[in-house]
Amino acid sequence: MNIPAELKYTKDHEWVKIDGDIATVGITDFAQSELGDIVYVDVDTLDETVDKDEVFGSVEAVKTVSDLFMPLSGEVIEFNEDLEDSPESVNSDPYGDGWMIKLKISDSSQIDNLLDAEAYKEVIGA
Repeated sequence: MNIPAELKYTKDHEWVKIDGDIATVGITDFAQSELGDIVYVDVDTLDETVDKDEVFGSVEAVKTVSDLFMPLSGEVIEFNEDLEDSPESVNSDPYGDGWMIKLKISDSSQIDNLLDAEAYKEVIGA
């Protein structure tokens, strides 16, 4: 199970890469393996401000659809449009080409509530 130490995580299996006031968000290696083959990623919150823990989109696998939850409050400023043609990159490279959104963080104090890699490992029993 790939759980990069430099990233932050949520109990809902999103990963977060912080770069100043911009956060890149995707789903974890654990989440993509649990979902199976991903066939569609839907994000309809581009250019919208979304509160922490609210749904910002969904990911559709062959057998299920799962909501995606905002790890931090902020404005969704970018969607990875490559996922429209290649949603399977979430399976093959969840922390790289499979990223989903970038957001402008509106409350940086919320970063302290994210999990580090060790805490996330406990959540998934790794």
